[in-house]
Amino acid sequence: MRTSRTGRQLLTTAAAGAALTLLAACGGGDSGTAGTTAPTTVTSGTDLNVSAGNGTVPIATGTTDPTGLDGGSGGATSTSADPTSGAGGTEVARARLATPDGTEVGTVTFSTEGSTMIVRASVTGLEPGFKGFHVHTIGKCEPNSANPTDPAQTGDFLSAGGHLKSEGENHAGHDGDLTSLQIGSDGTAELMTTTDALPVDALLDADGSAVMVHLGPDNFGNIPTRYAPTPDAETLNTGDSGGRAACGVVEAA
Repeated sequence: MRTSRTGRQLLTTAAAGAALTLLAACGGGDSGTAGTTAPTTVTSGTDLNVSAGNGTVPIATGTTDPTGLDGGSGGATSTSADPTSGAGGTEVARARLATPDGTEVGTVTFSTEGSTMIVRASVTGLEPGFKGFHVHTIGKCEPNSANPTDPAQTGDFLSAGGHLKSEGENHAGHDGDLTSLQIGSDGTAELMTTTDALPVDALLDADGSAVMVHLGPDNFGNIPTRYAPTPDAETLNTGDSGGRAACGVVEAA
């Protein structure tokens, strides 16, 4: 039988339609067989589901896209925080450190997170080396001042009294005992340390408190018994960290 030109065109169109239907059925992502996926646009800072083969891969808000679709490197990113920024915990107090001549040399912040006190310090312009670093009992930083418990004794920042402590405690073991500062050769130091022995109400009580950087290193009263003499009152009270290089009155944030 002879087929007309119009008939051949109809047969060709029908065959093409059947082929397209078959390809669509084979290329479906849910069937588990290989197929093609339309390009996906990723918007930064939103929760997205990126099509990937048989399902979707969630991309969490604020994270680097592991697929590299965002045009970045596809790797993890990191940030650094200012040690006095208060990031991590709720800032409750702050002190500005100054030398006896009034030169400001740094900042100390106090933040709470549960029962933990987070102390951050950033200093500059001090002599290199390890330095004793404590909270003292009175919020007064006066140069050439008298010791409140012994007025005949005078010196820089003696107005701040001794280490913040409970009765009967030796150093280390005072509420105000903190990790030593390590001042670099450029005169700067950064420190973040934590303690669960320093309550907010003691830090901000009626007569206040002060942060102190000492002239020398703190031995924390650690003089082994094989050495003579055994720890004396000075060692047990201050850790032999010497005079006072910088002081800052603690103020509520």
